Amino acid sequence: MLDLILGGARSGKSRLAERLASDSGLAVTYIATSQPLDSEMAARIDQHRARRPAGWALVEEPLALATVLREHADHERCLLVDCLTLWLTNLLMLKDGARLAGERDALFDCLDGLPGRVLLVSNETGLGVVPMGELSRRYVDEAGWLHQAIAARSDRVVFTVAGLPMILKGEPL
Repeated sequence: MLDLILGGARSGKSRLAERLASDSGLAVTYIATSQPLDSEMAARIDQHRARRPAGWALVEEPLALATVLREHADHERCLLVDCLTLWLTNLLMLKDGARLAGERDALFDCLDGLPGRVLLVSNETGLGVVPMGELSRRYVDEAGWLHQAIAARSDRVVFTVAGLPMILKGEPL
Protein backbone atom coordinates (compact mmCIF):
# COMPACT_ATOMS: atom_id res chain seq x y z
CA MET A 1 0.00 0.00 0.00
CA LEU A 2 1.25 3.45 -0.94
CA ASP A 3 0.22 6.54 1.06
CA LEU A 4 1.09 10.13 0.17
CA ILE A 5 0.80 12.42 3.18
CA LEU A 6 0.85 16.12 2.36
CA GLY A 7 0.72 19.22 4.54
CA GLY A 8 2.37 22.51 5.29
CA ALA A 9 5.20 23.12 7.73
CA ARG A 10 4.29 21.91 11.22
CA SER A 11 0.94 20.59 9.99
CA GLY A 12 1.32 17.21 11.70
CA LYS A 13 2.08 15.24 8.53
CA SER A 14 5.22 13.58 9.92
CA ARG A 15 3.53 12.66 13.19
CA LEU A 16 0.65 11.12 11.24
CA ALA A 17 3.05 9.11 9.08
CA GLU A 18 4.93 7.95 12.18
CA ARG A 19 1.66 6.85 13.80
CA LEU A 20 0.59 4.95 10.68
CA ALA A 21 3.99 3.27 10.51
CA SER A 22 3.76 2.25 14.18
CA ASP A 23 0.19 1.02 13.75
CA SER A 24 1.09 -1.04 10.66
CA GLY A 25 2.44 -3.89 12.76
CA LEU A 26 5.37 -4.16 10.34
CA ALA A 27 9.06 -3.57 10.86
CA VAL A 28 9.71 0.09 10.05
CA THR A 29 12.54 1.67 8.10
CA TYR A 30 12.62 5.45 8.26
CA ILE A 31 14.19 6.99 5.14
CA ALA A 32 15.41 10.51 5.88
CA THR A 33 16.15 12.79 2.93
CA SER A 34 17.28 15.88 4.84
CA GLN A 35 20.83 17.00 5.37
CA PRO A 36 21.95 18.97 8.44
CA LEU A 37 23.47 21.82 6.44
CA ASP A 38 22.83 24.42 9.16
CA SER A 39 22.05 24.49 12.88
CA GLU A 40 18.31 25.03 12.39
CA MET A 41 17.99 21.96 10.15
CA ALA A 42 20.14 19.96 12.57
CA ALA A 43 17.69 20.88 15.35
CA ARG A 44 14.72 19.76 13.22
CA ILE A 45 16.46 16.46 12.51
CA ASP A 46 17.10 16.00 16.24
CA GLN A 47 13.38 16.56 16.97
CA HIS A 48 12.42 13.87 14.47
CA ARG A 49 15.03 11.45 15.85
CA ALA A 50 13.80 11.94 19.42
CA ARG A 51 10.22 11.06 18.39
CA ARG A 52 11.07 7.83 16.57
CA PRO A 53 10.97 4.47 18.32
CA ALA A 54 14.44 3.05 18.97
CA GLY A 55 13.57 -0.16 17.10
CA TRP A 56 13.08 1.55 13.75
CA ALA A 57 15.82 1.20 11.18
CA LEU A 58 17.16 4.44 9.71
CA VAL A 59 18.49 5.13 6.22
CA GLU A 60 19.73 8.62 5.40
CA GLU A 61 19.68 9.25 1.64
CA PRO A 62 19.38 12.76 0.18
CA LEU A 63 19.38 11.83 -3.53
CA ALA A 64 19.02 8.18 -4.61
CA LEU A 65 15.57 7.59 -3.16
CA ALA A 66 14.38 4.96 -5.66
CA THR A 67 17.51 2.89 -5.06
CA VAL A 68 16.94 2.91 -1.30
CA LEU A 69 13.25 2.08 -1.69
CA ARG A 70 14.06 -0.93 -3.87
CA GLU A 71 16.78 -2.12 -1.48
CA HIS A 72 14.62 -1.97 1.65
CA ALA A 73 11.06 -2.73 0.47
CA ASP A 74 9.68 -6.03 1.71
CA HIS A 75 6.23 -7.53 2.31
CA GLU A 76 6.93 -7.45 6.06
CA ARG A 77 8.25 -3.88 6.14
CA CYS A 78 6.85 -0.35 6.26
CA LEU A 79 9.02 2.31 4.64
CA LEU A 80 8.48 5.88 5.79
CA VAL A 81 10.07 8.56 3.60
CA ASP A 82 10.35 12.02 5.16
CA CYS A 83 10.31 14.01 3.04
CA LEU A 84 9.89 14.26 -0.72
CA THR A 85 10.23 18.05 -0.91
CA LEU A 86 13.59 17.99 0.87
CA TRP A 87 14.67 15.26 -1.56
CA LEU A 88 13.48 17.46 -4.44
CA THR A 89 15.36 20.46 -3.02
CA ASN A 90 18.56 18.41 -2.77
CA LEU A 91 18.23 17.50 -6.44
CA LEU A 92 17.38 21.04 -7.55
CA MET A 93 20.54 22.33 -5.87
CA LEU A 94 22.85 20.03 -7.85
CA LYS A 95 24.79 21.44 -10.78
CA ASP A 96 23.74 18.38 -12.83
CA GLY A 97 20.21 19.32 -13.93
CA ALA A 98 19.63 15.95 -15.57
CA ARG A 99 19.94 14.17 -12.24
CA LEU A 100 16.52 15.48 -11.11
CA ALA A 101 14.73 14.00 -14.11
CA GLY A 102 16.56 10.70 -13.75
CA GLU A 103 15.90 10.32 -10.02
CA ARG A 104 12.28 11.44 -10.39
CA ASP A 105 11.65 8.94 -13.21
CA ALA A 106 13.37 6.19 -11.21
CA LEU A 107 11.08 6.98 -8.27
CA PHE A 108 7.97 6.81 -10.45
CA ASP A 109 9.14 3.52 -11.99
CA CYS A 110 9.80 1.83 -8.67
CA LEU A 111 6.63 2.89 -6.80
CA ASP A 112 4.22 0.64 -8.68
CA GLY A 113 6.05 -2.58 -7.85
CA LEU A 114 7.22 -2.08 -4.27
CA PRO A 115 6.13 -4.75 -1.78
CA GLY A 116 4.97 -3.86 1.73
CA ARG A 117 3.74 -0.52 2.99
CA VAL A 118 5.19 2.81 1.84
CA LEU A 119 4.42 6.17 3.45
CA LEU A 120 5.63 9.25 1.58
CA VAL A 121 5.60 12.58 3.44
CA SER A 122 5.81 15.85 1.53
CA ASN A 123 5.25 19.58 2.00
CA GLU A 124 2.35 21.07 0.08
CA THR A 125 3.74 24.32 -1.29
CA GLY A 126 1.23 25.21 -3.99
CA LEU A 127 -1.40 26.96 -1.89
CA GLY A 128 0.11 30.44 -1.98
CA VAL A 129 0.96 33.02 -4.57
CA VAL A 130 3.44 32.33 -7.37
CA PRO A 131 6.91 33.02 -5.89
CA MET A 132 8.99 35.87 -7.31
CA GLY A 133 12.34 34.10 -7.69
CA GLU A 134 13.15 31.69 -10.53
CA LEU A 135 14.41 28.88 -8.26
CA SER A 136 11.41 29.24 -5.95
CA ARG A 137 9.01 29.07 -8.89
CA ARG A 138 10.79 26.01 -10.25
CA TYR A 139 10.63 24.34 -6.82
CA VAL A 140 6.88 24.98 -6.48
CA ASP A 141 6.26 23.76 -10.04
CA GLU A 142 8.39 20.62 -9.60
CA ALA A 143 6.79 19.83 -6.23
CA GLY A 144 3.31 20.23 -7.69
CA TRP A 145 4.06 17.94 -10.64
CA LEU A 146 5.73 15.43 -8.29
CA HIS A 147 2.72 15.37 -5.98
CA GLN A 148 0.27 14.94 -8.85
CA ALA A 149 2.21 12.02 -10.31
CA ILE A 150 2.62 10.29 -6.95
CA ALA A 151 -1.00 10.93 -5.96
CA ALA A 152 -2.11 9.19 -9.16
CA ARG A 153 -0.06 6.12 -8.13
CA SER A 154 -1.09 6.19 -4.46
CA ASP A 155 -3.71 4.08 -2.76
CA ARG A 156 -4.39 6.87 -0.29
CA VAL A 157 -3.63 10.60 -0.26
CA VAL A 158 -3.98 12.57 2.97
CA PHE A 159 -3.79 16.33 3.43
CA THR A 160 -2.90 17.32 7.00
CA VAL A 161 -3.79 20.69 8.55
CA ALA A 162 -3.39 21.58 12.25
CA GLY A 163 -2.75 17.92 13.03
CA LEU A 164 -6.00 16.87 11.40
CA PRO A 165 -5.89 14.47 8.45
CA MET A 166 -8.26 14.98 5.54
CA ILE A 167 -8.55 12.03 3.15
CA LEU A 168 -8.31 13.18 -0.48
CA LYS A 169 -8.17 9.69 -1.97
CA GLY A 170 -8.64 6.19 -0.63
CA GLU A 171 -9.81 4.52 2.55
CA PRO A 172 -10.40 6.43 5.81
CA LEU A 173 -7.74 6.25 8.51
